[in-house]
Amino acid sequence: MNCVLTPDNILYDTLLFRVIHDWVGTVLPCGLSYAVSGIAIMMLLVNGVLLGAGLFSWFERRLIGRFHNRIGPNRWGPFGALQPLADLVKLIFKEDLTPRTADRILFSIVPVAMLAPVVLVMAVVPFAKDTALANLNVGVLYILAITSITSVAVFMAGWASDNRYALFGASRGVAVLISYEVPVVMSLLGVVLVAGSMSLDDVVSAQTVPFLLVQPMAFFVFFAGTSAELNRTPFDLAEAESELIAGFHIEYSGVKFALIQAAEFGAVLTSSAVMVTLFLSGWSGPLSSYLGWAWFLIKIGVLAFVFSWVRASFPRLRIDQLLAFAWKFLLPLSIINLFATALEVYFFRDNNGMLDTGDLWIMAAINFGIAFGCLLIFGTLIKEKVRPAGPLTGATFSTGEAD
Repeated sequence: MNCVLTPDNILYDTLLFRVIHDWVGTVLPCGLSYAVSGIAIMMLLVNGVLLGAGLFSWFERRLIGRFHNRIGPNRWGPFGALQPLADLVKLIFKEDLTPRTADRILFSIVPVAMLAPVVLVMAVVPFAKDTALANLNVGVLYILAITSITSVAVFMAGWASDNRYALFGASRGVAVLISYEVPVVMSLLGVVLVAGSMSLDDVVSAQTVPFLLVQPMAFFVFFAGTSAELNRTPFDLAEAESELIAGFHIEYSGVKFALIQAAEFGAVLTSSAVMVTLFLSGWSGPLSSYLGWAWFLIKIGVLAFVFSWVRASFPRLRIDQLLAFAWKFLLPLSIINLFATALEVYFFRDNNGMLDTGDLWIMAAINFGIAFGCLLIFGTLIKEKVRPAGPLTGATFSTGEAD
């Protein structure tokens, strides 16, 4: 049997699928080789996300240990590198408990619903030239749609657990996700305007100048909004240990808890991969034809380090500060950035609708000036609007009210 993909096949441009299909097609019928290739790619995605989540959990724990002037994991394997495996084995053999009054179906679906978006997003992210498993012409829209599943999964966890702490955490999580989704979406509109396409491959190709320089405010808004949606410190109110014990996943144990943790750590790497694609030129770099995947992984590692650095450096915000930061700071920044980008694209784009490298550098200079001015103005305003509550004094309450 010699079943190979032809250039007129819709999957021909997907390099990984074509290689696996052509190899499997030498021993299996064409119809069966499609199914086997799809299952193989799905297994690669799932296991890649789980492996990445384990490695990142070890890396972050070691890194935060250094930030806190302690060692971190150091018992299992060299430098504690096998600690995630030890934790996984421990959780597998833990008893899987379900509260008696919980909604058992929803309770069991939540871990899969939280892990699924992490895997599905990676299906459209190109980690080298022609390597995206699905080169969609609406890749940016697809990512926004898939990641919105997370808010549903968080609320499902709180509701199905029939626990007050879990429901409080889920309510906070949904409020944060709804609030930060608006500026995140608007920040990506600027990227789409400059690239002239929602295809991730086209966005990477358009970055003759990295969009981190062309769209600095969009990157800041997207990074901050993504950190909030991932429940990362200082935005981790949905699972604030000092207030809600563990938040929306307080009732989860065993394998279900392991899947939720894998989803949370894997989401950091997935978000880093998306930011690398949209703002850091994706796989581009010296010898990118051969080392594109290496540049992509290095950039993901840098962003993962920044996520961990922020987690180790900032204290948790109050809920009013968290929501005010979204509506009073990030949203105005995203609107100003979108308006400025639309004007720049309108005036700089040529008759063919293209922006050359010189135009991008001019836009970068303009947008850096706008970003600096906006951060000064809105930073001062948000500091005045959101301030710590002052001490209660006799001037605040009368004697009767105080009693």
